[in-house]
Amino acid sequence: MKKIIRYFKESVAEMKKVVWPTKQYVGKSTLIVIVSSFAFAVFLGLADFLLLKGLELLF
Repeated sequence: MKKIIRYFKESVAEMKKVVWPTKQYVGKSTLIVIVSSFAFAVFLGLADFLLLKGLELLF
């Protein structure tokens, strides 16, 4: 039982050391991820389309 109590005490102490990101930072980071994911998806879709058309021309 003492190990469990010590575990939770140490966990609380470690959580107090954590520096949490601000709401603005999380929002900006999320926006960057969404925009870059969309751009990458468009790029891959365009590359797939062009490769497909190129193969259709060959065969």
